Amino acid sequence: MKYYAVIDTNVLVSAMLKWKSIPGKILELTFNGLIVPLVNDEILKEYREVLSRPKFKLTREIVDNLINGIMENSVFVNEQSLDEYLPDPKDRVFYEVVMEERKNEDAYLVTGNIKHFPIRPYIVTPREMLDIILEEN
Repeated sequence: MKYYAVIDTNVLVSAMLKWKSIPGKILELTFNGLIVPLVNDEILKEYREVLSRPKFKLTREIVDNLINGIMENSVFVNEQSLDEYLPDPKDRVFYEVVMEERKNEDAYLVTGNIKHFPIRPYIVTPREMLDIILEEN
């Protein structure tokens, strides 16, 4: 079984800073093909911009390899704009992509910032996503 998920940037940052962590496991499952990342150009641009910040000390090669690995298994989604309030406007694209994909399949939004999104059963923390996968496999 494959799980379609928008992976919030904060999950990627956490995974890269501490690979042996729950976010690291989410990223590992993404590279293994169990989690299919849902992306668009705006999400990929944010991934690159945030991961390239000097404070994270990730080389360009590491960032490129990470993004290329995500893109290898990803599904591009052309989201529709939604008229729903979100506390952080920069999070809108993640929410819109998951909502667009949910028209066709079950899809999740995996984030460390649950409070930035509406309360929905498909908006989950990395731990909740891992639990869903372990429960079904």
